[in-house]
Amino acid sequence: MPPVVEPRSTPRPAERPEPLRRRPAPAPPRSAILGRRILNYVLLFVTIVLVVDALVGDKGLLQTIRARRQHAEAVAALGALRDENTKLREEVRRLREDPGTIESIAREDLGLIRPGELLFVIRDRARPPGAPTPRR
Repeated sequence: MPPVVEPRSTPRPAERPEPLRRRPAPAPPRSAILGRRILNYVLLFVTIVLVVDALVGDKGLLQTIRARRQHAEAVAALGALRDENTKLREEVRRLREDPGTIESIAREDLGLIRPGELLFVIRDRARPPGAPTPRR
């Protein structure tokens, strides 16, 4: 069997050295404090300018909201115009193809009648001045 070797122990010093301590930092000069304060104010000002620009600038939040509202109104108007266009196309188709529609338009707008029909025109009588208005 090989001999067992025990690790060597290093001799311990009798006294421990005093631990290292940080020296207190010297107070910053007055100009450095003033410089930091100015930097803070400048950063605050820049932040405020950026926030205001984001809200009311050319492409800001308010302009975006306005543009979305206008877009929604335009889409609604476009839908209404498409519906009206569809109705007008249907009316044009009926006027070209349906004789009944043509006849009804001729009777209503032009006052035309068929041969053999009688047209009765009923007019109100003119009331004499001072006559009471009839009740209905």
